[in-house]
Amino acid sequence: MRTVAVLGSTGSIGRQALEVAEILTGEIKVTALAGGRNIELLAAQAKKFHPNVVAIAAKEQYQALKLALTGTGIKVLAGEEGITEIAAGPDSQMVLAAIVGIAGLKPTLAAVKAGKYIALANKETLVTAGSVVRQEAAKSGADILPVDSEHSAIWQCLRAGRREEVENLILTASGGPFRTWAAHELMQVTVQEALSHPNWKMGPKITVDSATMMNKGLEILEARWLFDIPLAQIQVLIHPESVVHSLVEFVDGAIIGQLGLPDMRLPIQLAFTYPARLKTPWPRLQLAERTLTFEEPDTKRFPCLRLAREAGEKGGTAPTVLNAANEVAVTNFLSGQLAFVDIPKVIEEVLAAHELMGDVTLETIFFADEWARDQTRRVMHKE
Repeated sequence: MRTVAVLGSTGSIGRQALEVAEILTGEIKVTALAGGRNIELLAAQAKKFHPNVVAIAAKEQYQALKLALTGTGIKVLAGEEGITEIAAGPDSQMVLAAIVGIAGLKPTLAAVKAGKYIALANKETLVTAGSVVRQEAAKSGADILPVDSEHSAIWQCLRAGRREEVENLILTASGGPFRTWAAHELMQVTVQEALSHPNWKMGPKITVDSATMMNKGLEILEARWLFDIPLAQIQVLIHPESVVHSLVEFVDGAIIGQLGLPDMRLPIQLAFTYPARLKTPWPRLQLAERTLTFEEPDTKRFPCLRLAREAGEKGGTAPTVLNAANEVAVTNFLSGQLAFVDIPKVIEEVLAAHELMGDVTLETIFFADEWARDQTRRVMHKE
């Protein structure tokens, strides 16, 4: 039986991970949970799964959570320190890293240094600190297993050949809710429209990232570190049906793809049970009922894809700045303070103002992150 800590248990991926864990009784035991601010849900999850330890990010809710779990024998922690303690602690062999944003970096890195299996659902960890994480994993022997459906698909497809036989990785993208919208129509996008993804049910931040296609840009940067392949060999293809989750093209022209329904529980389970595959109770893909289409992405209407690739090519702290500026811009869009079409404009202006630091350490990453957040706010409020 594999023991698992779920970081971000109250978020979309975390909740689905617990669904999977419930199905995998006898294979998986949830021994630690960490959530953000949703104390009611976190307490309910703790009472259901009876982990050894629970942490809540919001320190001011520590006493309330401790009171809610009185008599359960569950240890309660709080803040980034508490979550990091869970990530590195002896209670779990595997850590599902599903905390949204750069907030997930320190706990995930702590789990890497502890030499654990990392089921990685936090893009920002590798986007901002890919070289650092890879160096620490090489030292500790940590195994990083992708949970994003696209990266999980590539991971599975790579089993068909040797690394030197790979020509290209092809990340598929749904195109989001505005794939067919004209440029002038994008001027009028509302928050509700941006949160209405045609295929996936996700949290608000990643849903907006899908609508701007920044999500796919971040996936390019993540894939570069996950699979140790140059950015030039990572392509994006629009696939509106979200059935082909990604593909690998080999040097002889063969293309291997992984297909399935748009359901995150499958890649979560695969990471949980690696290297085994187990039967699932969920609906199966019926290919005879499907039509599959593909098209090239439009980086003029969706410039975030271009910005992400450019940041990756610059390297150093540029991806950190890209990510931080995007997080702030998306937060302001969701609160109604920034137009949808201004998200990439703000990010581009922040990137242009950044003085690149080529030496990537935790210190430079967090310095660049803080600078980018401040600069993004200045750009948005310069009027």
